[in-house]
Amino acid sequence: MSVVALESRAGSGNWLSGLFGLIGRFFSGFYGRVSQSISTIGRSAHLAGEMIRYSVTDSISLRLAGGEVIDQTWRMFKVTALPALLMAVPIGAEVSVQVGGVMDQVGANSLAGAASGLGVVSQGAPMAAGLLMSGAAASAIASDLGARSIREEIDAMRVMGVNPVQRLIVPRFLAMILIAPTLCVMIIASGVGAGLAISANVNNVVPASFWQSFGAFATPVDLIFSVVKAVLFAFIVVVIASLRGLEAKGGPKGVANAVNASVVLSVFCIFMTNLAVSQLQTMFFPARLA
Repeated sequence: MSVVALESRAGSGNWLSGLFGLIGRFFSGFYGRVSQSISTIGRSAHLAGEMIRYSVTDSISLRLAGGEVIDQTWRMFKVTALPALLMAVPIGAEVSVQVGGVMDQVGANSLAGAASGLGVVSQGAPMAAGLLMSGAAASAIASDLGARSIREEIDAMRVMGVNPVQRLIVPRFLAMILIAPTLCVMIIASGVGAGLAISANVNNVVPASFWQSFGAFATPVDLIFSVVKAVLFAFIVVVIASLRGLEAKGGPKGVANAVNASVVLSVFCIFMTNLAVSQLQTMFFPARLA
């Protein structure tokens, strides 16, 4: 056999070896990512179970840190209330402007209130509340717990027999559950008010006609589902932000990564949860005139 043939066969063998090695590394990395994701979901479920258990047991046994809950509620409300109002006005105005123009072309100005009822109440308000909580509240929770983690305060609490979930996370969890419906109702009121102002002053809609169509299409079920969505979003935000904060490592960079991951994951989970709940609402409570 010639030298050229031997070199050609060796080159072919090296190419195949490199290809199989690349495929092996791909599947190894894919398996690692999948197993890591499943492990993260398991830790999140375990943390959520602990949060709910301690919230119930501490409330019944009167061991709940009520002062800490009130303090966290006020802190989170301060950082989300004003942005909620500022976000609600453009949402309501945008719905009225876009839908009002179409309705004006078809001569259905009297249905302007229905757009606010279906758009702001059903989708705009809970999504805006969830995004605010994922941006402001989640970053606050993740940064606080992350800073405690890199300073080894969390480990010190465990050594002293203090459960960090019971002491630090449960008050923040209850605070988020308390402010979520408040934010949702505030956004609904501000958004509908902005929609009414735009409809009456720009699209020449009679206010009485606006409220009549709003009441005909926006049912109490829509309001209930809107509040339920906000509470679910608050629960998701606390679980993700708390887990990322407790697992932060690597100094200030680790805290920044924990905050970034908590915000991104919270937004993604909020959109997916909103889709699922909206689908369930459409299946079991189809839209109809009130």
